[in-house]
Amino acid sequence: MDISLKEYDRIIIGIDPGTNFMGYGVLGIKGKTPSVIALGVIHLNKISGHYLKLKRIHERVLGLVEQYLPDEMSIEAPFYGKNVQSMLKLGRAQGVAMAAALSRDVPITEYEPRKIKMAITGNGGSSKEQVREMLKRILSLTDEHMPPELDATDALAAALCHFYESGRPLVSGGAKSWKEFIAKNPGRVSGL
Repeated sequence: MDISLKEYDRIIIGIDPGTNFMGYGVLGIKGKTPSVIALGVIHLNKISGHYLKLKRIHERVLGLVEQYLPDEMSIEAPFYGKNVQSMLKLGRAQGVAMAAALSRDVPITEYEPRKIKMAITGNGGSSKEQVREMLKRILSLTDEHMPPELDATDALAAALCHFYESGRPLVSGGAKSWKEFIAKNPGRVSGL
């Protein structure tokens, strides 16, 4: 990293929750330009016992929050699967990561996996590999800077999705676009 954290206007940490691997990606925003500060995976697969994994998730996410001082956290919402036990474990992992951020007053936004994929690739059904390749293009990353685990790039995608979503202007009055807003509110728009 060639820029100090203080020089960023905003820092977003993305988390891809998991009980074997938990991905994280940290984006620094300067003006309207996002750049990668950190990207990696928390390895949990060698820890025996679910509660010990949760403890490790809390410690590592808290450590990342204290190291990079994010202004916001973006986290992938759990997808709904058929295995109830897996869903419970994943939900606990997500909750522990969220609690670590909240303990340092970092606001959190959840995004469904399809929304993240749509924001990055334009297709909510994209594969993890397609998301990874698009992130490389958007953020000018090389293979050397990309961890082999797709959990890391999923987390980075969550952070970039939040950057895109939080940069959108809010359209009020129930309008779905600026064109519709202008049509519904001609007196509120000047110079047109």
